[in-house]
Amino acid sequence: MLPLDQYEESKMPDGRPREAQPKWRQDFPVDVAQDEYVARRDFVKFLVLTSFAFTIGQFWIVVQNRLRQRRGKPPMTRIAAVADVPVGAALSFNYPGAHDPCVLVRTDEQTYLAYGQKCTHLSCAVLPRVSERSFRCPCHEGHFDMMTGQPTAGPPRRPLPRILLEVRHGQIYATDVELRT
Repeated sequence: MLPLDQYEESKMPDGRPREAQPKWRQDFPVDVAQDEYVARRDFVKFLVLTSFAFTIGQFWIVVQNRLRQRRGKPPMTRIAAVADVPVGAALSFNYPGAHDPCVLVRTDEQTYLAYGQKCTHLSCAVLPRVSERSFRCPCHEGHFDMMTGQPTAGPPRRPLPRILLEVRHGQIYATDVELRT
């Protein structure tokens, strides 16, 4: 690669002198011959800054995981009354936080199942199909088994997070989140 001062000044594409060129070409006067020139110092600076950004990002992930572990068990939260969820129906709710969508499904008289509603592939909302005993992610045709939350088809590889439930005095409560791998 030639040093910057040894490059020839290129000719304008339309052949007119530099003063007769349109305003936009005067505002961006990078010469075509010098367009791809990158100094070694600039390249090293780019590598160092990019590596620093990746390192900071990794430390941020570690800090977030430690903070999550310290929060402890989420509080018990009432979802619905047993009478509000007929057999074969599904009900959306948020647990443990206001921005954590979940879905509760009643498969028979005694069986209640709840899972996080975000697909483990790209976080699209999964939709319950009670008659087929599965959850379907419409974004990439992912399917999960309703009884276990395990992926059965499509790109998802991890199971849906299970919401642990408890039924007391005719009320359904979410008690914890079981993250599985």
